Amino acid sequence: MYPVSTPASILPDTGFGFEVQATSGAARATRFTTPHGDVLTPQFMPVGTLASVKGLDPNDLTALGATMVLANAYHLHLRPTDETVRTLGGLHRFMQWPGPILTDSGGFQVFSLEGLRTIDEDGVEFKSHIDGSPRRFTPESVMAIERNLGADVIMQFDHVVPGQSSEPLAREAMERSVRWLQRCRDEFARLRESDPDVPSPQQALFPIVQGGIHASLRRESVLGIRDVGDWTGYGIGGLSVGEAKPDMYAMLDVTNELLPADRPRYLMGVGFPEDLVEGVARGVDIFDCVAPTRMGRTGAFFTANGRRNIKNAQFRLADVPLDPECSCACCSRFSTAYVRHLFVCEEILGLRLISLHNVHFLVTLMRSARDAVLAGTFEGWSRDWLARYHSRVHTP
Repeated sequence: MYPVSTPASILPDTGFGFEVQATSGAARATRFTTPHGDVLTPQFMPVGTLASVKGLDPNDLTALGATMVLANAYHLHLRPTDETVRTLGGLHRFMQWPGPILTDSGGFQVFSLEGLRTIDEDGVEFKSHIDGSPRRFTPESVMAIERNLGADVIMQFDHVVPGQSSEPLAREAMERSVRWLQRCRDEFARLRESDPDVPSPQQALFPIVQGGIHASLRRESVLGIRDVGDWTGYGIGGLSVGEAKPDMYAMLDVTNELLPADRPRYLMGVGFPEDLVEGVARGVDIFDCVAPTRMGRTGAFFTANGRRNIKNAQFRLADVPLDPECSCACCSRFSTAYVRHLFVCEEILGLRLISLHNVHFLVTLMRSARDAVLAGTFEGWSRDWLARYHSRVHTP
């Protein structure tokens, strides 16, 4: 396993490129080129669901080393509306983020509205979680929404089912996702021709591999997606939605065997440190998750020795950083005792500092993984890192 560089490939969508710079086993260090800059992988994308990473300024994200962020089509369609974002110059200008942006299609959000949505072959009828107003998403309407938002990478509209779903239910969702992919691709192509005057005319559409925890369905999904067309990159969906971690890792092994090696791979909604390291070991390049900021708002924070909670009484007099090995703006300035004081007093700064630390932790972790791949030492690095992280029981 030695660092190797392959010639950068020009991908199907104009303005995008991909280069595998080194491998170490299945782990890769790559450069994904987009119209708004390069993404060096492995990479963790902070989640800005409503065009904002909760509690953090775009300058914070730049300072901690993030290069790509995610926003959500479902939420932005409802508020302030995708038409509003387009009128105001698109997501990059709207949220003042100069780097690459990816938009999730909203499929996960729509299908999580149990009791508030109805699925048919054409699309999904649902009620807004904000005001109960009736809405409908189809592959075509979602492509129009994501076109208006103007992200660099946009995701297909797919059918998502819980992680432990039976084979028949997972098959139905997987096969429908492939059928909807064809419709997404057709509408995406039509909009590029008929509606060129958008804030970001250069966009790439990613398909999403589905199939639950059934290896045969995952294989069928990849083959079906590749039959539909040539893709700039691939999303891996329907994981971290209730299945056991070994099942998730097994599905990543399956997709690693089948997905093209010369295209980026994005594992959707996965963001716990151990899962990122395990994902990189199975060929994943890009990750996203709300976990670092959501956990930050509950007082949970990551360290190299496992997860901790700021509310624990042991931190009341802790005159040390959250993680002595961390160089984030929180750990380099404030003690754990001070952050705990802010949190228990419900000072907004406390939530912001823990969220900043957690995002920094994951971004830095992926940078370390990349360095290990480039050095050809990823296998040993990941083994040692996981052993240390799991060596202590997580503090509740």
